[in-house]
Amino acid sequence: MRAGKRTLLAIVLASAVFSVQAQSVPKPKEFYFDEDRAAAPVVAITGVEGDALVDQLVKARERGRKTVEATAQLAHVALSDGRADLGRQLYQQALASTQSGGGLWRSISWNYGWDLHRLGEHQAALEQWVPLIGAVGGASWVPPTFALVLWKLGRKDEAVQWYGAAVRTEPLLWTDARNYASLLPGWRQEDRDTLAEVLGAWQANPPVWP
Repeated sequence: MRAGKRTLLAIVLASAVFSVQAQSVPKPKEFYFDEDRAAAPVVAITGVEGDALVDQLVKARERGRKTVEATAQLAHVALSDGRADLGRQLYQQALASTQSGGGLWRSISWNYGWDLHRLGEHQAALEQWVPLIGAVGGASWVPPTFALVLWKLGRKDEAVQWYGAAVRTEPLLWTDARNYASLLPGWRQEDRDTLAEVLGAWQANPPVWP
């Protein structure tokens, strides 16, 4: 009986994992030429690092100076320092203090997604990024980012489809992984290497549009 319960629990857990990973992601459009100004770090304080930065961010929050921006930057610092629970709480506070769909909300969501991705929480990162797809007509950051995260989640066919959108948009740029350093200067090398795997899969079997 206990073995049966364990088996049932395993099935339920497996189903839950599948349902999470099967979250619907819109199919890519043909082109993604648009700049998205929200796809940038949220910065309230510059010129300092470490404890001095944290101290100034805390003071900025207390004084009501760029409170939301300071909260988001503090969240990034916390997650980067391995204080995941605090970082998530601060990001949620920052998001709750902005207008859903607005520029600052989108920027915080974009940054939150990247911080989650760097923690290895790729599904959570995807959940932050999906609502941003339609915010700008065809934001140029979307195809390579979705190709990366979907590949990490094992959704490789979808990843190749998204990479195809990058290639259709700028075929001379995205067909050579040697361009990644200039195309993706803020990415870690390991993420560029993963995207090169997606490029290899695209080269092996380029998807047809549409």
